[in-house]
Amino acid sequence: MTEGPLSVEVRGVSKRYGAVTALDDVDFELRPGEVMALLGQNGAGKSTLVKVLSGLVAPDSGTVSIAGAPVALRSSSRSQGLGIAVVQQEYSSVPNLTIAENLVLGQASAPAVWSKRRLATQAREHLGRVGLAGLDPLTFVSELSVAERQLVEIARVLSRDARILLFDEPTAALSDAEIARVLGVVRSLAEDGRSIIYVTHRLPEVFAVADRVTIFRDGRSLAPVATSELDVDAIVTLMLGRKLDVLFPERSETSSDPLLVVDQLKSAGLSTPASLVVRSGEILGLTGQMGSGAGAPVRAIAGCDPVETGTVTVAGEQVSLAHRSSGIGSGIAYCSSDRQLDGIFAGLTIQKNLSSPWLGDVSRRGVLSPTAERRLAQDAATRFAIDVKRLGSDVATLSGGNQQKVALGRWTAGSARVLLVEEPTRGVDVGARAEIYHRLRLLCEQGLAVVVASSDTAEVFGLCDRIGTFSRGELTALRDHDEWTEAELVRQVMHSGAAGAA
Repeated sequence: MTEGPLSVEVRGVSKRYGAVTALDDVDFELRPGEVMALLGQNGAGKSTLVKVLSGLVAPDSGTVSIAGAPVALRSSSRSQGLGIAVVQQEYSSVPNLTIAENLVLGQASAPAVWSKRRLATQAREHLGRVGLAGLDPLTFVSELSVAERQLVEIARVLSRDARILLFDEPTAALSDAEIARVLGVVRSLAEDGRSIIYVTHRLPEVFAVADRVTIFRDGRSLAPVATSELDVDAIVTLMLGRKLDVLFPERSETSSDPLLVVDQLKSAGLSTPASLVVRSGEILGLTGQMGSGAGAPVRAIAGCDPVETGTVTVAGEQVSLAHRSSGIGSGIAYCSSDRQLDGIFAGLTIQKNLSSPWLGDVSRRGVLSPTAERRLAQDAATRFAIDVKRLGSDVATLSGGNQQKVALGRWTAGSARVLLVEEPTRGVDVGARAEIYHRLRLLCEQGLAVVVASSDTAEVFGLCDRIGTFSRGELTALRDHDEWTEAELVRQVMHSGAAGAA
């Protein structure tokens, strides 16, 4: 970091949306060559500040200064003109264009007629700066790995000579090895004199990459603190305004009788057949790097991916895997890893979302019963600590953590006996994580069998009763929790590599 004028200085900024105060007299600063971690629970105000700095939202009051000069960030183009760029969690690149074409896409200075050779030459310099020097710039983005696509997103903003970079959950969909690669690029950008705002829910990343930390709580900002003066417990306490007693709940007793039996299952993403047994009251964790195949059995059991061979039984009865509806009818609930794509209905109310898988339970002869629907939705909301007073609100108005609770909770409202979950806490703050973990354990205590597929090894180790690891589409180990140490689990996952579909 360097002293002198601040790269970014925010003073007294406030923003209201009706009765909701998103930012309340916020102060924020960023120095040249610094990585500032921006932390807080879902709904704390982090995303609103990012939108203010990127020109997408105009504050109601306060001032923003760039390099010591007050500015009015009235549009995204104005923000970009001042050297500010955002690297989002969701990719903005176009899959059916080449890397080189994506790097110039949207630039005001882009040529009217593109020469592939010229674009490729320009692209190589930017790709080299993010560790992709060996990649052919004429490769289509659709052919890249998840990590490579994220690095291309970074190269794209560097091609615009951005000096202030806002990283908003850039590693949410990456494995541990891929995260390390992205963090190395972020650190090198700061060493090059660029200023970085880094938004994340993964606290280990903070200590790996950030110089200082600014924490938001209830729309207000706390004074920045040097990362060297903090530990995980201190950050969690500052984020919550209280100590988090327990992140992971105690393990409960499990039944000796198998509830879910998977025998020699072979599907997309699995190179060899996999067999699994899950007992009532048990949480089975499946983990591996992105592309390892850990999520493949979950999607196949749910009826989302076609099955080549194998059988699945629930409570001794064989389940048809031909259609998703067959699994639901057998009591198999499934929550995907992408709540925006297929986890929630963003245009519907919370009540409609919670009741959507179980319309047959709240209707008669095709006529919906509003009373029965509300009763079912209230039950699901109570199970996952969702405010029943907001059942009539659009689910899109909720924070990411509360949307995730709706995505999970809607599968517990009906007659589910098995719950399959992919990446249960992706993009969720530590407070909501603890709540989700405790709710999953409560479901186990009520007799459900739960299968969690997650690339977060700390999550799998802390939550699950048994753990299976995957590599290159193959189940490589399956042991009781007590037979693992966390270090052994990490080594197993990191050293095994990955290929194929996740």
